[in-house]
Amino acid sequence: MTASATSSSSKLPEGLAVCGDRDGPLRNPLVARAHLESPHPYRTPYARDAARILHSRAFRRLAGKTQVFTRLPAESPSDHFRSRLTHTLEVTQIARTLSSTLGLNAELAEALALVHDIGHPPFGHAGEKALDHALQAHGLRFDHNLHALRIVTWFEERYAAFRGLNLTLAVREGIVKHSRDYSAAEHPELAEYLLDKFPPLEAQLIDLADEIAYLTADLDDGLDSGILTLDQVREGVPLFRRFHDTVLRQYPAAAPKLTVNEALRLILNLLVTDLMNEVHNRVAVLGAGDPSALGLEDIRRAPNRLAALSPQVEAQRAQAKQFLYDNLYNSPGMEEAHDHATEVVQGLFAALIADPAQLPQDHQAQIPTQGLARTVADYIAGMTDSYIEQAWIRCRE
Repeated sequence: MTASATSSSSKLPEGLAVCGDRDGPLRNPLVARAHLESPHPYRTPYARDAARILHSRAFRRLAGKTQVFTRLPAESPSDHFRSRLTHTLEVTQIARTLSSTLGLNAELAEALALVHDIGHPPFGHAGEKALDHALQAHGLRFDHNLHALRIVTWFEERYAAFRGLNLTLAVREGIVKHSRDYSAAEHPELAEYLLDKFPPLEAQLIDLADEIAYLTADLDDGLDSGILTLDQVREGVPLFRRFHDTVLRQYPAAAPKLTVNEALRLILNLLVTDLMNEVHNRVAVLGAGDPSALGLEDIRRAPNRLAALSPQVEAQRAQAKQFLYDNLYNSPGMEEAHDHATEVVQGLFAALIADPAQLPQDHQAQIPTQGLARTVADYIAGMTDSYIEQAWIRCRE
């Protein structure tokens, strides 16, 4: 968020502390909520949003959802591989660093990072692909961003005055638009989220923070799991090899695991620093000396998104990501896990479509307005890996 969108020089109302909701929706439409609430005496609107996300049931369930994998074939789950929750926390740390250093709103960036993966179903991307395929037979699609919006606006029930978390417009817009642009013609229901304009810069940063976090983390988990070998990563990821060689020269007696850690740390630092520099470069082209001085409407109507890596570093990131797809995400060692995810997700979906009485009562109540297929998908998407396994077993008994 820019200074012009967040600052206020007006005198605070009687009794409000310095960090209160002093920028109401009339001064800053991005802090508007669907349901009117009184200002908090000492917390900003985005700090309240972050807390609501952090305390939600959907956020807690991320601990039980796969990021890439939690176990290897024929082995017990490991406590050391990333879950969807630990990945989210790593993205949040990067997003706060980026936004603070760039002079943006770190509390907004934190809220967006905490919520960015809340709509993912069980079993990682394999589960999402399976659920989307099941819905396509009914003329529908599954989109984890749009499902996240449904979670925070409807499915979460914590407050007596309204359903959902009643988040600010800025956070809801960021949920929808942080990683992609949607067509207004295809999604008229999203009209309030300004689909013809780019989101605020804090939201744009989340997608890159996500990419940076999982690139380094997945190399780490892939090596720890044994699916990837050190020689394989050195050969296939020149960016890693360059930094790993630097570490080996500096610490020739260090244990192999520690040299890998150091190399991944240097990669993460390079990507974050390059992203900051490229944001500054793109802001300068628009005539502003600093991201925090750029008007929100200038960000929204810029020729391209302002959050990006430089062309050289982006090429290195893309090469590393392709390596992960070829050698980790779609590796022979992962085929069994992907096939299992497809069997469980699509099998449970078909079973619940055939017998909706197996749905909980609160989900059955959604069928008249949402339709059976969407209701079943909503139910499955909310499950953790362990819960969907149990539900699948019950359906087959």
